Amino acid sequence: MRKIKFMTAVILLLVFAATPVVSQDMKKIGQAGLQFLKIDPSARSAALGGAMTVADYSSSAMFYNPAGIARIQTSFDLAVNTTQWIAEIQYHTFGATYTFEGIGTFGFSGIFSDYGDLVGAQRADNEDGFIKTGNIDVNSYAVGVSYGVNLSSNFAIGATARYVSQHLGSSVMNDGSTKKNEVSGLTFDFGTLFYPGWESLRFGISVKNFGDELTYEQESFETPLTFTMGVAMNVLDLTSAEDQTLLLTFDAVHPRDYTERIKIGAEYLLFNMFAFRAGYKTNHDIEGFSGGLGFFYDFSGVGLRIDYSYSDVKHFDAVQRISAGFSF
Repeated sequence: MRKIKFMTAVILLLVFAATPVVSQDMKKIGQAGLQFLKIDPSARSAALGGAMTVADYSSSAMFYNPAGIARIQTSFDLAVNTTQWIAEIQYHTFGATYTFEGIGTFGFSGIFSDYGDLVGAQRADNEDGFIKTGNIDVNSYAVGVSYGVNLSSNFAIGATARYVSQHLGSSVMNDGSTKKNEVSGLTFDFGTLFYPGWESLRFGISVKNFGDELTYEQESFETPLTFTMGVAMNVLDLTSAEDQTLLLTFDAVHPRDYTERIKIGAEYLLFNMFAFRAGYKTNHDIEGFSGGLGFFYDFSGVGLRIDYSYSDVKHFDAVQRISAGFSF
C-alpha cells in the first residue's frame, strides 16, 4: 500500500509541477509543438470519442495510459492502426506487448506520419515572385518502450519513454546554403489504473508527453503535455444481461495548449464478437461526434480483431481509421 501511495503521489506532483498556471479565460493556443502526438491512432478509441484512459487493455493502451497494458489477458498482443487525417495526411502506428508472468508487461510502439507531396518555393525576382524548389521532405515519427505492472489485484501502474523527431523541410539561407528544420528529444507517459472492487468500475489517471522544451533555431516550444482522469464501467453489470456488455467511459482532459475538455464514449458488445460504438468530444476546435464498429473472433487460442471509426470534422472531410490486431 505504501508503494501505491508513493507512485500516485509522484505522478500527481509531475502533473502539477509541469503544468503552467494559466488564467481560466485564456485560450492556451499555440503553446506546444509536436501536434502529431495528440492524434488518436486507434479506431476503437476514436469511435469512443478518445475516452480511453481506463477503457483499453490491448497494446494500443500504450498511446493512452500505459498502465492498461498490465491488464492484457494474453501473453502477446499486436495492434496496427492507420488514420486518414485531414488535408490528406496519414498516420500509421503499431504497438506490440509481451507479458512475463510475475514480472510485468513490456511494450514497443511507433508513430509514423505521411504528409504527402509538398512543393517548396523560394522568393525570386520574376513575374510570379517565386520559383519552385521541388518537393519538401517533411516527416515526423516517435518510437517508444513501455512497461506496465499490477501492484495488486486492484491497482496497476505503467510508463512509456518515447523518442520523438520532427523534420519540417530545409530553409535556403542568404548564401545559398540549406539548413534543416528539425527537432528531436524524449517524452514520457505515466499512468495508473484502479479497481475499487465494485463490479467493473475503474478509475485512472494518465500524464502524456512530459518532456523538455525543443527549439527550432531561436524559437522554443513545449511538448503537448496532457493530464487526463478517466472512469469507466460496464453498466450491464447491474442487470442480469448475458452475452452482452455496455461500456460507458468518461475522460476529463487538461491539455497544456488548450482549455479543459470532456470525452465521452459508449460501446455495446454482443456475444463478445460484435461491437457498436459512439463518442463525443466537447470544447474541441474541429472534432465532435464519432462512431464505429468492431469485430472480434477467437480461433484456436488466437484472438483476432478489426475496428473501424468515422469522425465528423468541421470544415474538412470526415476522418476515418482502421485498426487490426491479434493476440495469443
